[in-house]
Amino acid sequence: MDVKTGLFYLFAVVLLFAAFRVITARNPVYSALYLVLTFFQAAAIWLLLRAEFLAIALVLVYVGAVMVLFLFVVMMLDIDVDSIRQGFWKHFPLAAGIGALIALEMAAVLMGGFRMEGAPRGAALAAAPGTSNTLELGKLLYSEYLYPVQIAAVILLVAIIAAIALTLRKRKDSKSIDPADAVRVKARDRVRIVTMPATRAAEPVAAQTPADAQTGAKA
Repeated sequence: MDVKTGLFYLFAVVLLFAAFRVITARNPVYSALYLVLTFFQAAAIWLLLRAEFLAIALVLVYVGAVMVLFLFVVMMLDIDVDSIRQGFWKHFPLAAGIGALIALEMAAVLMGGFRMEGAPRGAALAAAPGTSNTLELGKLLYSEYLYPVQIAAVILLVAIIAAIALTLRKRKDSKSIDPADAVRVKARDRVRIVTMPATRAAEPVAAQTPADAQTGAKA
């Protein structure tokens, strides 16, 4: 077994362990951190396959942006983990069935790829001198897969617009102030004088003598 094969098995084992801990960790923050580790291991496997662009994109997009956002959201929200775990075993058979179905589909796709005769196109391009994975990937995306790329872009645009619309809707618990209402407010509405009873009795004021009055006037 050469070094490349050993690194592949090492990254694969760590990836499987981190992916398993994502769904079994009790703390949501730990789950997100294990997911970051999973992405890093997947990027390392992409590097072994000479797909540098996909590895860098996985690290920059998912680890650098998406997972950081997940961590901020998880740490800011007060999630009641105990209430979420109450229905775990109730929905476990359905989740296990869906997971088994996805595993079978992935196995069918991978076994079909392993049975293909000849070297795949990506390996031939990577072995050819003077070729760029990014250039070849761009040619495929904007030639053979142009319509799927455009459809994905439209779906992402609709998702962005929907997210903005949901955040701008009027909510009952919102603390925002309408600037128009602030401009139309009247002076008598800005300050309100409230008479409150004294908390203790006022101290008696000593009577001033004529000498004290003269001293105060000179001061």
